[in-house]
Amino acid sequence: MSRVAKNPITLPHGVEVELQAQYFKVKGVKGDLDHDIHNLVEVKLDSNTLTFTPRNPSAQANALAGTTRAIINNLVQGVTQGFEKKLALVGVGYRAQVQGSTLNLNLGFSHPLNFNIPPGITIESPTQTEIVVKGIDKQKVGQVAAKIRSYRPPEPYKGKGIKYSNEVIIMKEAKKK
Repeated sequence: MSRVAKNPITLPHGVEVELQAQYFKVKGVKGDLDHDIHNLVEVKLDSNTLTFTPRNPSAQANALAGTTRAIINNLVQGVTQGFEKKLALVGVGYRAQVQGSTLNLNLGFSHPLNFNIPPGITIESPTQTEIVVKGIDKQKVGQVAAKIRSYRPPEPYKGKGIKYSNEVIIMKEAKKK
Protein backbone atom coordinates (compact mmCIF):
# COMPACT_ATOMS: atom_id res chain seq x y z
CA MET A 1 0.00 0.00 0.00
CA SER A 2 1.10 3.56 -0.66
CA ARG A 3 3.06 5.16 2.18
CA VAL A 4 1.12 8.40 1.76
CA ALA A 5 -2.25 6.63 1.85
CA LYS A 6 -1.33 4.81 5.08
CA ASN A 7 -1.41 8.08 7.03
CA PRO A 8 -4.95 8.92 8.10
CA ILE A 9 -6.24 12.50 8.06
CA THR A 10 -7.51 13.83 11.39
CA LEU A 11 -10.15 16.47 10.80
CA PRO A 12 -9.66 19.71 12.75
CA HIS A 13 -12.41 21.23 14.88
CA GLY A 14 -15.03 23.12 12.85
CA VAL A 15 -14.67 21.07 9.65
CA GLU A 16 -17.73 19.29 8.29
CA VAL A 17 -17.28 16.40 5.86
CA GLU A 18 -19.91 14.94 3.55
CA LEU A 19 -19.01 11.59 1.96
CA GLN A 20 -21.49 10.08 -0.52
CA ALA A 21 -20.28 7.08 -2.55
CA GLN A 22 -17.44 8.58 -4.63
CA TYR A 23 -18.18 12.27 -3.90
CA PHE A 24 -16.36 14.15 -1.14
CA LYS A 25 -17.33 17.60 0.16
CA VAL A 26 -15.62 19.50 2.95
CA LYS A 27 -16.84 22.69 4.61
CA GLY A 28 -14.79 24.88 6.90
CA VAL A 29 -14.29 28.41 8.16
CA LYS A 30 -12.96 29.79 4.85
CA GLY A 31 -15.45 28.07 2.51
CA ASP A 32 -16.29 24.71 1.01
CA LEU A 33 -14.63 22.50 -1.61
CA ASP A 34 -15.53 19.21 -3.27
CA HIS A 35 -13.76 16.37 -5.09
CA ASP A 36 -14.80 13.29 -7.06
CA ILE A 37 -13.00 10.20 -5.77
CA HIS A 38 -11.75 7.60 -8.25
CA ASN A 39 -13.52 4.19 -8.27
CA LEU A 40 -10.31 2.36 -7.32
CA VAL A 41 -10.04 4.19 -3.97
CA GLU A 42 -12.16 3.61 -0.86
CA VAL A 43 -12.47 6.45 1.67
CA LYS A 44 -13.83 5.77 5.16
CA LEU A 45 -14.87 8.31 7.81
CA ASP A 46 -14.54 7.10 11.41
CA SER A 47 -15.04 9.68 14.18
CA ASN A 48 -13.10 12.64 12.73
CA THR A 49 -10.55 10.46 10.92
CA LEU A 50 -10.38 9.75 7.19
CA THR A 51 -8.65 6.57 5.99
CA PHE A 52 -7.78 5.65 2.40
CA THR A 53 -7.40 2.15 0.96
CA PRO A 54 -7.09 0.84 -2.61
CA ARG A 55 -10.01 -1.36 -3.70
CA ASN A 56 -7.71 -3.87 -5.44
CA PRO A 57 -4.00 -4.75 -5.21
CA SER A 58 -2.98 -3.12 -8.53
CA ALA A 59 -0.22 -0.52 -8.73
CA GLN A 60 -2.63 2.02 -10.20
CA ALA A 61 -5.08 1.67 -7.29
CA ASN A 62 -2.19 1.99 -4.85
CA ALA A 63 -0.94 5.18 -6.52
CA LEU A 64 -4.44 6.66 -6.71
CA ALA A 65 -5.00 6.01 -3.00
CA GLY A 66 -1.94 8.12 -2.13
CA THR A 67 -2.89 10.83 -4.62
CA THR A 68 -6.45 10.99 -3.30
CA ARG A 69 -5.19 11.26 0.28
CA ALA A 70 -2.90 14.17 -0.69
CA ILE A 71 -5.69 15.98 -2.58
CA ILE A 72 -8.20 15.60 0.25
CA ASN A 73 -5.60 16.71 2.80
CA ASN A 74 -5.07 19.86 0.71
CA LEU A 75 -8.85 20.44 0.63
CA VAL A 76 -9.07 20.16 4.43
CA GLN A 77 -6.06 22.44 4.89
CA GLY A 78 -7.51 24.93 2.39
CA VAL A 79 -10.87 25.35 4.13
CA THR A 80 -9.20 25.78 7.53
CA GLN A 81 -6.04 27.83 6.84
CA GLY A 82 -6.01 28.66 3.11
CA PHE A 83 -2.98 28.87 0.83
CA GLU A 84 -0.82 31.74 -0.35
CA LYS A 85 2.03 32.26 -2.80
CA LYS A 86 4.28 35.30 -2.70
CA LEU A 87 5.84 36.75 -5.83
CA ALA A 88 8.57 39.37 -6.07
CA LEU A 89 9.17 41.76 -8.97
CA VAL A 90 12.86 42.36 -9.65
CA GLY A 91 13.82 45.05 -12.13
CA VAL A 92 13.94 48.81 -12.61
CA GLY A 93 10.43 50.15 -13.16
CA TYR A 94 8.66 46.84 -12.50
CA ARG A 95 5.48 47.56 -10.53
CA ALA A 96 2.28 45.80 -9.52
CA GLN A 97 -0.96 47.40 -8.36
CA VAL A 98 -4.38 45.92 -7.59
CA GLN A 99 -7.40 47.92 -8.74
CA GLY A 100 -10.71 46.20 -8.00
CA SER A 101 -10.67 42.79 -9.71
CA THR A 102 -7.67 43.59 -11.92
CA LEU A 103 -3.94 43.33 -11.28
CA ASN A 104 -2.04 46.00 -13.22
CA LEU A 105 1.54 45.06 -14.06
CA ASN A 106 4.29 47.27 -15.50
CA LEU A 107 7.03 44.87 -16.55
CA GLY A 108 9.18 46.85 -18.94
CA PHE A 109 6.97 46.26 -21.97
CA SER A 110 5.71 49.13 -24.11
CA HIS A 111 2.26 48.64 -22.57
CA PRO A 112 0.94 47.74 -19.11
CA LEU A 113 -0.51 44.27 -18.57
CA ASN A 114 -3.92 43.83 -16.94
CA PHE A 115 -4.56 40.46 -15.28
CA ASN A 116 -8.20 39.69 -14.39
CA ILE A 117 -8.36 38.05 -10.96
CA PRO A 118 -10.37 34.79 -11.16
CA PRO A 119 -13.18 34.10 -8.66
CA GLY A 120 -12.09 32.38 -5.45
CA ILE A 121 -8.68 34.08 -5.52
CA THR A 122 -7.62 37.28 -3.77
CA ILE A 123 -4.51 39.15 -4.80
CA GLU A 124 -2.81 41.77 -2.65
CA SER A 125 0.11 44.03 -3.41
CA PRO A 126 1.58 45.22 -0.07
CA THR A 127 4.36 47.07 -1.90
CA GLN A 128 4.86 47.88 -5.57
CA THR A 129 7.29 44.99 -5.98
CA GLU A 130 5.38 42.28 -4.08
CA ILE A 131 2.33 40.24 -5.04
CA VAL A 132 0.52 37.88 -2.66
CA VAL A 133 -1.91 35.35 -4.17
CA LYS A 134 -4.36 33.83 -1.64
CA GLY A 135 -7.19 31.32 -1.82
CA ILE A 136 -8.59 28.06 -0.46
CA ASP A 137 -7.88 25.88 -3.52
CA LYS A 138 -4.17 24.99 -3.64
CA GLN A 139 -4.23 24.11 -7.33
CA LYS A 140 -5.92 27.37 -8.31
CA VAL A 141 -3.56 29.49 -6.19
CA GLY A 142 -0.53 27.82 -7.75
CA GLN A 143 -1.94 28.15 -11.26
CA VAL A 144 -2.66 31.87 -10.87
CA ALA A 145 0.82 32.49 -9.42
CA ALA A 146 2.41 30.57 -12.30
CA LYS A 147 0.36 32.53 -14.84
CA ILE A 148 1.49 35.87 -13.36
CA ARG A 149 5.11 34.64 -13.26
CA SER A 150 4.91 33.55 -16.91
CA TYR A 151 4.47 37.17 -18.07
CA ARG A 152 8.14 37.86 -17.26
CA PRO A 153 10.04 34.84 -15.86
CA PRO A 154 13.39 35.64 -14.24
CA GLU A 155 16.31 35.69 -16.64
CA PRO A 156 19.67 34.19 -15.63
CA TYR A 157 22.02 37.08 -16.50
CA LYS A 158 20.65 40.00 -14.48
CA GLY A 159 17.94 38.22 -12.47
CA LYS A 160 15.19 40.55 -13.69
CA GLY A 161 11.61 39.33 -13.84
CA ILE A 162 8.86 37.92 -11.61
CA LYS A 163 10.04 35.23 -9.20
CA TYR A 164 8.61 33.36 -6.25
CA SER A 165 9.79 34.93 -3.01
CA ASN A 166 11.63 31.76 -1.95
CA GLU A 167 13.01 31.01 -5.44
CA VAL A 168 16.76 31.16 -5.97
CA ILE A 169 17.90 32.32 -9.40
CA ILE A 170 21.22 30.79 -10.42
CA MET A 171 23.06 33.55 -12.23
CA LYS A 172 25.16 32.90 -15.34
CA GLU A 173 28.41 34.63 -16.04
CA ALA A 174 28.38 37.21 -18.84
CA LYS A 175 30.51 36.86 -21.96
CA LYS A 176 34.18 37.59 -21.51
CA LYS A 177 36.19 39.62 -24.00
